[in-house]
Amino acid sequence: MFKRLALATLLAAAFLPAFAAEKYAIDPTHTQVEFTYSHFGFSNITGRFDQVESEFYFDAADPTQSSVKVTIPMASLSTGVEKLDEHLLTADFFDAAKFPTATFTSTGVTAAGEGKLKVAGDLTIHGVTRPVVMDVVINKVGTHPMTQANAAGFDASFDIKRSEFGVGGYAPAVSDEVRIEITVEAQQAK
Repeated sequence: MFKRLALATLLAAAFLPAFAAEKYAIDPTHTQVEFTYSHFGFSNITGRFDQVESEFYFDAADPTQSSVKVTIPMASLSTGVEKLDEHLLTADFFDAAKFPTATFTSTGVTAAGEGKLKVAGDLTIHGVTRPVVMDVVINKVGTHPMTQANAAGFDASFDIKRSEFGVGGYAPAVSDEVRIEITVEAQQAK
């Protein structure tokens, strides 16, 4: 009986992929998601989302084995202009009452040069899911000087066409293309 159990365990281990990625928790005070768009060609407005929730696994030895799932409450949108924030959350744009969150779930990570990655995934905004690819720079991986925990930091950027997500109000006068930039600091979960 013991031999059969040992053989079954070995066979199962041989056919299961190794999972070396460790769970990390993002530091919400040092993580930002910002967006920039052109307003009638006169200005480039930047806003941000003040809340980010994440399930994040990082493999420092092989970052291509990493994965991330992010949820952003739309109500955390902030442009610094209260009336604009209110308008962006209406049915003219995000319709946050009906679609309260945006999500990103990675589907693959590939190396893109020294300290750089391409992170592919599914982005859902306004109930519409589309594939996107983020350009990611690994800022630093090491021991955090304050907590002594394993830590990692990244910058990511990508462009979307908001009309493809059903958020195309006032386009093209207000640019359809939106630049999204993210900076993340995370520490290995305990």
